[in-house]
Amino acid sequence: MAPQVMPGQAGNLASLLKEGANHYSGVDESVLKNIEACRNLSKITQTSIGPYGLNKMIINHLNKCFITSDTAVMTQELEVMHPAAKMMIIASNAQEGECGDATNFVVSFIGELLYQAEELLKQGIHCSDIIRGYELAYDKLMEKLPGNVCWSMLDPCSMEQLQKATRTAISAKLYGFEDQISKLVAEAVLRAMPKDPKKFDIQNVRIGKIPGGSFQDSEVVSGLICARPLLSTVQRKENVKVALYPEGIAVETMETKGTVLLRTAEQLKNYTRGEEDTLEEFVQELVEAGVGMVVSGGPMSDIAIHYLNKYKIAILKIGSKFELQRICKISGATAIPRLDVPTPEEAGFLNEVYVDEIASHKVTVMREDSSKIATILLRSGTKSMLEEMERAIVDACHCIQQSCLDGRFVSGAGATEIEMAREIQNFGNTLPGMDQYAVNQFAEALEVIAKMLAKTCGQNIISTIGALHAAHAKGNKHVGVNVDGKDSDCTVDAAQAGIMDHFMTKYWALQHAVDAAITILRVDQIIISKQAAGPSA
Repeated sequence: MAPQVMPGQAGNLASLLKEGANHYSGVDESVLKNIEACRNLSKITQTSIGPYGLNKMIINHLNKCFITSDTAVMTQELEVMHPAAKMMIIASNAQEGECGDATNFVVSFIGELLYQAEELLKQGIHCSDIIRGYELAYDKLMEKLPGNVCWSMLDPCSMEQLQKATRTAISAKLYGFEDQISKLVAEAVLRAMPKDPKKFDIQNVRIGKIPGGSFQDSEVVSGLICARPLLSTVQRKENVKVALYPEGIAVETMETKGTVLLRTAEQLKNYTRGEEDTLEEFVQELVEAGVGMVVSGGPMSDIAIHYLNKYKIAILKIGSKFELQRICKISGATAIPRLDVPTPEEAGFLNEVYVDEIASHKVTVMREDSSKIATILLRSGTKSMLEEMERAIVDACHCIQQSCLDGRFVSGAGATEIEMAREIQNFGNTLPGMDQYAVNQFAEALEVIAKMLAKTCGQNIISTIGALHAAHAKGNKHVGVNVDGKDSDCTVDAAQAGIMDHFMTKYWALQHAVDAAITILRVDQIIISKQAAGPSA
């Protein structure tokens, strides 16, 4: 017996969904729309690749302005709504969490892979054939990639090797400053390097930013710098024991409100006598315990400050819990949640604490030689330049952290991508059937880095790519784009010039990009539920 259809009910997917839901299917409505959204996002980041990459001005929902070429900042601050484009951001964030660098490569390569897939779709090739071809090309890429290793960092405690490892990561954001910044980073890393380099923690390299002056005034300081002065009259102490109170120092008050009637001056004097006696007794106990510095993460009463000054105890008030954690790390102190004298195990120790004035900014410097913490003090005339320097230093520290685990480097300046494109293209020409088209398009997508490097430095893209392929065909597999040359001198041996990318960073970037692109191509239907009522988030 044939099933009966209710009157007014359509026999399609719309009859299954709640009223107001949207449904898109097919190549035109779902696949190509997803590719278009992803390509629009990749176009934003592509022009920021390389030493001459352009900056973007982003104003977020809090009206804060960012001027940067760092893709990680762009993807964090852009409010992207399209679900396919969000997958690109997820891949970029995964790369940032894994290696701390090459986020621009991930987003740009995803956009180029999808663009090449769009060309194949318009020619009538099915998505399954494209995905299979991309998977074959990716397997061949991972097989051939180790053959492009041109240098390895063998000694993580060598100043020269640390500078060589970080120059390319720094020059991608601050071209012209790579020698000076790499020297600062290498000096700070050496001070913070543990006995086992594989356990190096980038959190031990701190960055202090003070507007004013020039970059030449930047320096490395052993210890921690807080951008606030001491509250006490004591401005310098040596070999000091530290007590840390995250909840502040004040006598607890009752939660209920009350009214006190004072009739005489004697009653007024005696009203706060109990609190004063309690705090003075507490400070005296601190002095007897040998505490010379108190760090507070909460409110401090005026009476507490008075008695701490009376007994010559340095006072530092911190508003950030992250700063408190760093002070605990450098001094070895344990945060005390109660108003009590620290035990010997809870107290910390610092070699020196003093207040310094830099460009009219008073800062507190805490030095402890055994803590293995160093601070890079950056100076510049503008806040945006300081922030860009900080991002470049963070990328360089991530590069060193990865190099301590795996010291291999491949040639940069687009040389590795061009060589891999040639290898994959030769592999694709040997394949039968429809897979070879996708493999060849994958090889062409790898050229996007070299193309954008040539474009941002003002070279002719066609002649530059042709010169690169000609050099690689002769066996010069480390030849890349010379960003300082013109069309007649557009190539350079990246290995000899010291332009190198970390091997594992490149490995993870390729994996995240290919996984995201294939996931987006596998989507053939988009179903959007009716949005909930109420104001938008």
